[in-house]
This record gives sequence, C-alpha cells and structure tokens, in this order.
Amino acid sequence: MSVLVYTESENGSFKKTAYEVASYAKGIADMMGTDVAAVAFNANDAGELGTYGVSSLHNIKDDQLSQFKAAAYAKAIAQTAKEVGAKVVVISSSADAKYLGSLLSVHLEAGYVSNVTELPSSTEPFTVKRTVFTNKAFANSSINTDVKLVGLSKNAYGLKENPTDCTVKEFTPSLSDGDFMVEVQSVDKATDKVTIADAEIVVSAGRGLKGPENWGMIEELADVLGAATACSKPVSDMGWRPHSEHVGQTGKPVASNLYIAIGISGAIQHLAGINASKVKVVINTDAEAPFFKAADYGVVGDAFEVVPVLIEKLKAFKAANA
Repeated sequence: MSVLVYTESENGSFKKTAYEVASYAKGIADMMGTDVAAVAFNANDAGELGTYGVSSLHNIKDDQLSQFKAAAYAKAIAQTAKEVGAKVVVISSSADAKYLGSLLSVHLEAGYVSNVTELPSSTEPFTVKRTVFTNKAFANSSINTDVKLVGLSKNAYGLKENPTDCTVKEFTPSLSDGDFMVEVQSVDKATDKVTIADAEIVVSAGRGLKGPENWGMIEELADVLGAATACSKPVSDMGWRPHSEHVGQTGKPVASNLYIAIGISGAIQHLAGINASKVKVVINTDAEAPFFKAADYGVVGDAFEVVPVLIEKLKAFKAANA
C-alpha cells in the first residue's frame, strides 16, 4: 500500500510542483509507514523524483496523452492508484490538477480536499489543514472515505530532499475513445523566461504604468529578480499584456514567495487571486489604495521614479555579492 502522487510534467520534464507534491507525499508516507509511488505521463527525467522520496514511478507512455486531457488523465491515474493499492493520492493545486481532482475523486470514490497547506495533523481520522474563503482563513477537514485525495497548495510545503532509489515502470492504462472526446486544438504559452505557475517571485503591474510602452522597466526588474511578469485584469483587457499574464480571482492564482504589485490599486478580485503569496509588496502613488491594507510592505511613490532606483540598487547588491 503506497501513497500515490501525480507528478506533472511538460515536454518530458517535471515541473517544480511535481517535486513539491512528491516531498509532501513522502511526509505522509512516513507518517503511515509506507512508501511513495508516482504516476506521470511521457516523462523523460524520471530519476529526479527519487531525490524527493519517490520509490517507484509508473510512467505512462502514450502520444495521445502528450497534452493534458482531464477525462483520460483521471481514468489513468485512478487505474494506477488501484494498481499500487493507494489509500492516499496527492495532486497539486494547479489549474489542471483542480480540473482533474473532481473527476479523479469520482473514479476513486474518494473524498477530495484542495488547497491543503500542511501534513495531516492525524491519519486516524485523516485530518488536513486547508485555506478557505480565498485564503482569508483556515479549516481543518477530515476525509472519511476509504481512499483520500489531497490537493496541495502551491509553495505551501516546499522541496524536501529525501534520496531514495526510484524504479521506473511503464504502465499502460485501459482507455477508450470516449476518454478522448475533448481535443486540444492549440496551446498558447507565455513567453516569459519564468512562468507564473513556477515562479518564486512575481512582478506585476497595472494601469498605473499608463501604457504598454512602459513595460520595459517591469521586465527589467523581473529579470534582475529572476521573476515572472504579471498584470491586472484591466491591463490584459486593454491588450497591453497577454491574457496569460493576468493574475487574480478571474485570472491565474498566484502563491509566490514574493509578489510585487506596481501601479495596481488592489481590487478585491485581484487580491483574492494573489492572497496566498507569502510576502506582498506594493508601489503606488495613492496612499489610500486598497492594496496597502493587504501588503506586508508598501512604498507610496511614483513607479517611474521608484522602480528604476530599485533596479539600480538590486543590480549593485547582486554585483557586490556575486
């Protein structure tokens, strides 16, 4: 009886979230006195999972599954869970995983708790802590079904190395044409060096930048910090930035370690989508902007004066500590 973890990959390489959920699954396995099995689709660098405590990987090789297809993925993962006798299945809280979660819970007849932030406080009954009300509060939830499905919140647990010999097995699930009713026509990807989903730091800007021609300093600041760039909804709606950069309740959720908001007033929908970030910094000319109430640090000032100085200071700091 293993703890099964679904490890997301792209173009054969595991995403950072895969290593975090593997680390978390290992923590649960240690509590239960068992090991960790993983399932992945068309993965190439399988050995890396062993660094984070995975003992075996069931690698599903199928060209039809090169793009995420929720129905087929859910059925394949459920069959893997039954193959290894998993009583606990761990997934991430990515957009794909949240879509997958409800389907997977039906296949496994499992209780599903998403946005989990810590290891279970108890395994009998199986009780986990999760965020609720758009990350404004916490709840302790117990899962009473035979199989438990847990969705780990991004950056909640971190990467914890626990070197283990990982054996790789090819696994072929039983799928039918009905599992491929949804067809991926095209995929639009952000062109940033760092994607919002994987970023530890996000630099975001709003209408205070006055136009798309002023985004150079945002990109430069992000480059210095090794961060992803993002924007508020009005900015993407006006076409200043691509919709792939829109963060907030109606865009991409952000749970970065550092979120820098420049020229964003802080509408409730935006704050709801970034509230899980650990440290929030706001730069705005309006001292009464709602964002200041949610921020850990705030700078009241003109972004066109503050950001260039910040870039200069960061470059000097990096040069001195290279």
